[in-house]
Amino acid sequence: MKRAFLPLAAAIFAAALPAGTALAEDHEILMLNRGADGQSMVFEPAYLEVAPGDTVTFVATDRAHNAETIPGMVPEGGETFRGRMNEDVSVTFTAEGVYGVKCLPHYGLGMVALIKVGDGDAPNLDAAAGVRQPGRARQRMEALFQQIDD
Repeated sequence: MKRAFLPLAAAIFAAALPAGTALAEDHEILMLNRGADGQSMVFEPAYLEVAPGDTVTFVATDRAHNAETIPGMVPEGGETFRGRMNEDVSVTFTAEGVYGVKCLPHYGLGMVALIKVGDGDAPNLDAAAGVRQPGRARQRMEALFQQIDD
């Protein structure tokens, strides 16, 4: 009897959603000492496009990493975050735009990620692209911004 109720409840719930409403998705970004391409100190994937309301979990696959927003690379209305070392951190992105993410201890070594939230133009794209990055992070971030145009 209980099994028959579950599909019915799911159908009623889906019918109650406004037209065009999508359920939020969950994404994962791994924090790695070495990526699939052989580069050291990486987020994988380093570039991700998500919808508003989606959640991204930064997975502490290898030790000595964290994930946190880069100052100046968060859209207006977006929330900053700072994960603890060696721990997963889940973030729900609600404000459209681009978010820069770094691993604090490996920032200068280029451990950065870029998340674009929303389908349209990112309102903070120019400001975020203008943020100065240290060391190898500059090259990697430039490559990530090029993926927005692709």
